[in-house]
Amino acid sequence: MALKALDIFKLTPKKNCKECGFPTCMAFSMKVASGAVEVEKCPHMSDEAIQKLSEATAPPMKTLKVGAGESEYTLGGETVLFRHEKTLVSKNRFAIAFCDCMTEEQVDAKIANIKAVEYERIGEVMRAEFAFVTYNENKENFLSIINKLKAETKVAFILNVSDAEVAKEAVEVLKGLNPVVYGANKDNYKAMIDVVKGDNLALGVKADSLEGLYETVELIQKAGYKELILDVTGENIKDTYVNAVQVRRIALKEQDRTFGYPSLVFINKLANGDDMMEVALASTFTVKYGSILVLNDINYAKALPLYALRQNLYTDPQKPMRVETKVYPLNNPDENSPVLVTVDFALTYFVVTGDIERSKVPCWLVIPDAGGYSVLTSWAAGKFGGSVIGNFVKECGIADMTKNRDLIIPGKVAVIQADVQDNLPDWNVIVGPAESMELPKFLKEYMESKTVTA
Repeated sequence: MALKALDIFKLTPKKNCKECGFPTCMAFSMKVASGAVEVEKCPHMSDEAIQKLSEATAPPMKTLKVGAGESEYTLGGETVLFRHEKTLVSKNRFAIAFCDCMTEEQVDAKIANIKAVEYERIGEVMRAEFAFVTYNENKENFLSIINKLKAETKVAFILNVSDAEVAKEAVEVLKGLNPVVYGANKDNYKAMIDVVKGDNLALGVKADSLEGLYETVELIQKAGYKELILDVTGENIKDTYVNAVQVRRIALKEQDRTFGYPSLVFINKLANGDDMMEVALASTFTVKYGSILVLNDINYAKALPLYALRQNLYTDPQKPMRVETKVYPLNNPDENSPVLVTVDFALTYFVVTGDIERSKVPCWLVIPDAGGYSVLTSWAAGKFGGSVIGNFVKECGIADMTKNRDLIIPGKVAVIQADVQDNLPDWNVIVGPAESMELPKFLKEYMESKTVTA
């Protein structure tokens, strides 16, 4: 780091203005060298120095923005191979394959699936982000599919076309939507650069081997274009896995920017029509290291495991995943249904709601702000006690949703029963089971006791 800081220091204006927020130019230089501060933070740095240092201090893997509006996505920008080293910054994306060889009915069926699979999980909308549209020889159908997808879906586009003239027409149809143009190789790269350079679009590069891919990228870089996505798909699963890992390691460990670009993996090609294999391979290359994964189609059976895996992988391990603090109705509750309370830690929420749904007992689930921690951790931190639960129950409006005044708290924090009762004198605070798996039995017995009493 010292050498880098010294190189940066040589380019600073050597003024003690402190406008950058640091006492000296050397202190500023050291922060820039460590990646903690942008070089633009210095208001007196020359444009030439900023350009030079921005390139030198940029991540070894280029960051690309593709798509537009609510369908704009960031790819690349990674600096580490493993999540435990540092938070991964750009989650991989899923693309659905279309082809000009498809009938209108086949296209409509895939579009219907894309529309159907859209749901929210822990504050993130889950859906297929890209349409991968392949041109073979039917230009009319190729452009028709693009127009149909543009009109009926929210997807961003990847255009699989090696014919530069057809690519220009497709890009014109998607003007302003910032599509990826895939199809550059060692023979046509100059023509394909001409297609994308006007709008600075991402250019997908392919080759028959890893060596060939490296050579093609070198040619494109020498031609002055660096907005690239690399196809790392090999002849089989093993070759593809090796390619994906090698490209990422060469970029991040060896700092070779020739391979410092996001990657594309054709899961549909490797799975060869097997849906379960497609899910397994998509999971593998979500971890190692596909920036865009092309699937044959999407449905909930594929989406639920893939999106959950991706969300778990591409979140800050230092920040707990949290659900929204509110009242959740489960199993169609009414004004006689009991109220349960638990914490806002996402894992706890999913386990508890799953077990409540399994009980088939209508319930209201109240989730206060517990810091995103588990039940015992939040209690130990003072974030899940009588005052927290009491205040939220009073403020969330649950008293207007049900006449039932039974409030069931987690058994692991039975010690707070009296405290909760003091804060909610109009409620009957009941200690629930210590483990979530015991909730179905507990709730059924609870309902039976209410029936007998009645």
